[in-house]
Amino acid sequence: MDGKSNLRAALSALTAFLIYSTHDTVVKFLGGSYSPVQIVFFSVCFGMPLVTVMLMRDRTDGNLIPRHPWWSLIRTVAAVLSGVSAYYAFTVLPLAQTYAILFATPLLITLLAIPILGERVGLHRGGAIIVGLIGVMIVIRPGAEPLTLGHAAALASAICGSLAAIIVRKIGREERSVVLILYPMMANFVAMAIALPFVYVPMPIAHIGLLGLMSALSFGAMLLTINAYRIGEAVLVAPMQYSQIIWAALFGYMVFGEAVDRGTIIGASVIVASGLYIVLREDSGASAERPVTRSRWRPETSMPRVGPMMRWQKQMKR
Repeated sequence: MDGKSNLRAALSALTAFLIYSTHDTVVKFLGGSYSPVQIVFFSVCFGMPLVTVMLMRDRTDGNLIPRHPWWSLIRTVAAVLSGVSAYYAFTVLPLAQTYAILFATPLLITLLAIPILGERVGLHRGGAIIVGLIGVMIVIRPGAEPLTLGHAAALASAICGSLAAIIVRKIGREERSVVLILYPMMANFVAMAIALPFVYVPMPIAHIGLLGLMSALSFGAMLLTINAYRIGEAVLVAPMQYSQIIWAALFGYMVFGEAVDRGTIIGASVIVASGLYIVLREDSGASAERPVTRSRWRPETSMPRVGPMMRWQKQMKR
C-alpha cells in the first residue's frame, strides 16, 4: 500500500474514532437520566434496521444455524456483557478513565490468544502485557481510591470484549459473517427487552432523537473504520483507537466538567505504550502471531463489531 492510501486510512480511522467518542459522550449524557439497559435497548432498535438493510444484500447460500454453536453462544454472551458494561461505565466514570481501562483490550486479546488460539507469547509481549496491566492498576488505584461498580464494569467490558474478539478469530473463517453479526444484536434486543420493564423511564422526544443520533454515529464510524482497514495497513490503523483518550478528555471537560487526574494520565500512557509496543512488534515480524492487528475491537451494542462486517463485505465481493 502506498503512502497516500495509508494517509487516507489514518484520517478515516481518526475521524471514525472521533465519531465513536461523540457517540460515547451521548451515552454518558443519557446515562444521567436512564438505565444502561434502556439506552442499549433503544439504540439496538434504531441500529438494527440499518444493519438489516445491509444484510439483505447477502446472496450466499446457507442458513443462520451456527456451525460452532458453543463458541457462538460464548461470544454472544460476551458481546452483550461487554456492551452493557461499557455503557454503564461511561455513565458513572469520567470518560477518560473509562477509555483508559478499555484500552487494556488489546493486551487481553494477546493474553487470551494463548489458551483459545494456542498462540505463544514470548518474553517481549508477555512483558508488555504485564506492564499494561500495571497501567490499569495505576488508573484504578486500588486502596488509594474507592473501587466502584463503574470500575468493575469497565474491566468486565474489556475482558468480555477481548473474549468476543478472539472467538471471532477462532471461528470466523468457518462461521457465516451474518451469524456473527445477527446473533449478538438479537441477544441484546431480547435480553434488554426482558429487563426493560424493571428500569423503564418515559423519554421525551429530544432524548429519543439522541438515541437515533447514537445509531447513526455508530453506523457511520463503523463504515469509516472498515474503509480504513480496507485501504491502509492494519498496523497503522489499529493505534488510531488510542486517539479517543484525547477526545474523551476534551469532551469530558467541555460537556461534563471532568478534570483528568494525574493517575489516569500516567496509567493511560502506560497502557497505550504497551498496546503500541505489541502492535508494532507484531508488524515488525518479531512475533509470528498477530492477535491484535487482526482483531477489530470496539465495545458496541447498537452496531456489530467491525471484524464480522469486514468479513461479510469480503464474502459479498466473491
